Amino acid sequence: MTQPDASPRVLRVALPVPLRRLFDYTLPESFRTPMPGLRVRVPFGHGTRIGVVVACMACSDLPAAQLKPVNALLDDVPLLDAELLASVLWAAEYWLGSPGEALLNALPVALRDGRALPQLRAQTWMLSDAGRIALQTSRTRGASLALLQRLAAAELPAQCVRTLPAAERAALARLRRAGHIIAAADSAATPGTAPALNPAQAEALAQLRAQPPGFSVTLLDGVTGSGKTEVYLARIAEVLAQGRQTLVLVPEIGLIAQTAQRLQQRLGVGIDLLHSGLSDGLRAEAWLRARSGAARVLLGTRSAVFAPLPRAGLIVIDEEHDASYKQQDGLRYHARDLALKRAQALGIPVLLGSATPALESLHNAARGRYAHLRLAARANARPAPHVELIDLRRQRSEHGLSAPLLDALGATFARGEQAMVFRNRRGYAPVLSCAQCGWHADCPQCARPLTWHRAAQRLECHLCGRLQPVPPCCPSCGSSALQAQGHGTERLEAALAERFPDIPLLRVDRETTRTRAAQAALDTRLPEHGPALLVGTQMLAKGHDLPRLTLVAVTSVDEGLYSIDFRAPERLAQLIVQVAGRAGRGTQPGRVLLQTRHPDHPLLLQLLSGGYHALAASLLDERRAARLPPFAYHALLRAEAAHEAALFAFLDAARTALPSEAAIEIIGPMPAPLPRRGPRWCGQLLLAGAQRGALHRALKPWALVLETLPQARALRWSLDVDPLEMG
Repeated sequence: MTQPDASPRVLRVALPVPLRRLFDYTLPESFRTPMPGLRVRVPFGHGTRIGVVVACMACSDLPAAQLKPVNALLDDVPLLDAELLASVLWAAEYWLGSPGEALLNALPVALRDGRALPQLRAQTWMLSDAGRIALQTSRTRGASLALLQRLAAAELPAQCVRTLPAAERAALARLRRAGHIIAAADSAATPGTAPALNPAQAEALAQLRAQPPGFSVTLLDGVTGSGKTEVYLARIAEVLAQGRQTLVLVPEIGLIAQTAQRLQQRLGVGIDLLHSGLSDGLRAEAWLRARSGAARVLLGTRSAVFAPLPRAGLIVIDEEHDASYKQQDGLRYHARDLALKRAQALGIPVLLGSATPALESLHNAARGRYAHLRLAARANARPAPHVELIDLRRQRSEHGLSAPLLDALGATFARGEQAMVFRNRRGYAPVLSCAQCGWHADCPQCARPLTWHRAAQRLECHLCGRLQPVPPCCPSCGSSALQAQGHGTERLEAALAERFPDIPLLRVDRETTRTRAAQAALDTRLPEHGPALLVGTQMLAKGHDLPRLTLVAVTSVDEGLYSIDFRAPERLAQLIVQVAGRAGRGTQPGRVLLQTRHPDHPLLLQLLSGGYHALAASLLDERRAARLPPFAYHALLRAEAAHEAALFAFLDAARTALPSEAAIEIIGPMPAPLPRRGPRWCGQLLLAGAQRGALHRALKPWALVLETLPQARALRWSLDVDPLEMG
């Protein structure tokens, strides 16, 4: 340790405990004064915890006798820089989470337990494009110029860096920060040739280039197949040429492989990945490469929003409307919204892309908070797919498949083309019932139907996860006449495999994509030529580019038409448009079939006649009249208890504890839309405010009071700010 100094000797530390507060510790005299963002080991309770230093102070508000000393400083330099530290603390405050849990969860798992940082693999240093320009234009001198000239002649192995003169080692660090030199691993291939942009794409790119430097938000609103990705790639290439980093977010792991391949082939750089499907070691290495600035393009799912970006240049959020960007447990952050906050702090632009933008994003664009760029037609003059409704009131269906749908599939395969059958419900059938007495298999804990998974010969509750074997006969009357009601992807797969035995068939749902290998890009798992059939859930609707697909069939759109959730119409419209957009992306025209028993429903008629944006405008008008988001702001207190009385005792006490705030409307206590989850009763309390500030002024002190309520100790509860799920 270094010699003691006269610096502040009290550390304010964030610890991974479910308390919305920070903790003060004294710094032993023999310890140097650390910088915020550094990991420490401290005593807590009867053991020790790993925490993150948030501030260094001369003294604490607590008596000195109550403060314990820090056990160890674990890093020489902070893991979290000032921007990332401040952004995560802001997130914890906005979404009312524990600051310690937020900060530790921002780190990869391998860095949370106090272990030494893993060593990054040896690399070779080389000139970047920006470095070559700097050398040609004589923008450098002295040791920096000497090093650039050396690298222009030959790459420099990492192990040779220590043999450089001290001045050149310092120059290497400066040039690396400036993006003038890069790790050779980052330059995986020669950049691919970009196709000529069509006029709409070129205009969008020109407007992006014309934006003034600094923070901005642009909504790139383009129909499916309009070439939004080409605009992303062109903009990212320009950022790379400046020696800066880009963070790209996608909503699902299943999109990673296809996106990474396309980025690497076009940009000619290594793509660093950050998502939960990687091993802890690989995630830690990618995170540390981002922190060092060596990672030039980072690609990940929701949690990648916590990646350090010391040379930040751009953040791209693809499918920005997707609900997967919202974390549903722990710190209930929204990755899109946190990315906007980080971009503002970093002073860089954000590019939001979607064919079906969230209503909140369209509202922000209409108010001028976002720039709004439209790509109204498919690239290369491809026509939009033709959409048809199949009226199930007039058609007999078997296993959820009507005769017109089956005929269309047969014709598609006869032409050597490929098709997709979509059903957003996994399993064989959502209900197993008795034809004799009417008994049906329900979850004894949730009082909800158990889904029959025929291949595994089990019944599963998709709410609480309960599993039980399929009974050999009816438990009520003893009859063997058990029958499936409804259909899921497993039943569709079996029926279609029997109907089209010679057609390659791939099912894509949670059951078939549990392993990392199964999450590979879909187009690598389909035949290069000839007919093929995809069957799956909403995993197929998100961003996949399947150029040989010409027919998409949705077996039922009815579940979303009469939901009590005010967001259900928006989600259904987004799902229909996204699924339909998979058809006809290649040279052949696309066709979309929607099966429904409500072909005259206003939502369907408006969507088919006016498109997504006409429907979105209508939905926004309804939201404005009803004072619903984005024209109001919500926070939801959820609670689960073993006994219904304890549940509502807590919710009643929570309502009473709310500070008086005339601008806040309180709805509840009330049962959750699904009042049972396993053995526990579920309830909630909804807070609504016309102004975000007024709502948060009530929420912040209330969250601290809730922690102290005696009733809170006997149950689970959580606060969700800006909830997307109302149950």
